[in-house]
Amino acid sequence: MLVAAAVSPCPPLLVPEIAAGAAPELDAARAACSDALGVLAAARPDLLVVVGTAGQGGLGRFPQGAPGTFRGFGVHLDVHLGPVGHTVPERALPTSLAVGAWLLERTGWADAPIEGLGVAESLEPERCAETGRELAGRAGRVALLVMGDASSCRTLKAPGYLDERAAPFDAEAARALGAADLAALRALDPGLAQELKAAGRAPWQILAGAAESANLTGSLLYEDAPYGVGYLVATWS
Repeated sequence: MLVAAAVSPCPPLLVPEIAAGAAPELDAARAACSDALGVLAAARPDLLVVVGTAGQGGLGRFPQGAPGTFRGFGVHLDVHLGPVGHTVPERALPTSLAVGAWLLERTGWADAPIEGLGVAESLEPERCAETGRELAGRAGRVALLVMGDASSCRTLKAPGYLDERAAPFDAEAARALGAADLAALRALDPGLAQELKAAGRAPWQILAGAAESANLTGSLLYEDAPYGVGYLVATWS
């Protein structure tokens, strides 16, 4: 069953080498992510699953040790999803999972085996719930690291330009994640999320499915939109 979860944004800019001179702008977000991973470790899980959205080539499961890279963002930085065994899996992590792998490497995660799961941003809410239930049954004590941004339409300079619906959407997502409100997460409109370029919708609804019988409480650690994109960090335990 699910014993803990951490929700993190997944912009490559979380990686200081990519952010370069702008890196200090996300120091608070990085600190919150580290605190969230501490909550996962304290739960003593038997398995940690990192969940994030992906394109067609990045869908499905990724085993421990799967490689990821940020070379496409102009830096010579590679990561792996946990310790590498005798053979390195060939398929590369999608960016969302690579950011998750970077966070885990940064904090020295060694508390449980790791797997990754890439899902489509368009995954239907019902299928999200089913996927969450499946993940919760993968081990006796399962933890999730849920990677996903809120809307990308908070300001005129945001990737999706300014949309007046973005701030209320993000506020409701933040409230639901901070309160571990499963019904509110399930109620997030996938069509609106797509219009607002909120890549976290499907991973958050997967979390809601995984937590159906877990009776967890939530805490919102970080909420901001420094580049017009909503970044949220939360923990459930």
